[in-house]
Amino acid sequence: MKVRTRFIKSVIATAQSIETDLPWTRGATRRAAAIRRAAAPVRRLRSA
Repeated sequence: MKVRTRFIKSVIATAQSIETDLPWTRGATRRAAAIRRAAAPVRRLRSA
């Protein structure tokens, strides 16, 4: 088997096995993170 053929088969196998979270499926998680960031106290740096 040539290196290129093996590489392409590897890429195809990886692409078929990986499940990614699409933007519309992450809505609740992203919203919760935004609420946590908004609720966190704001740190202000003092300058000299």
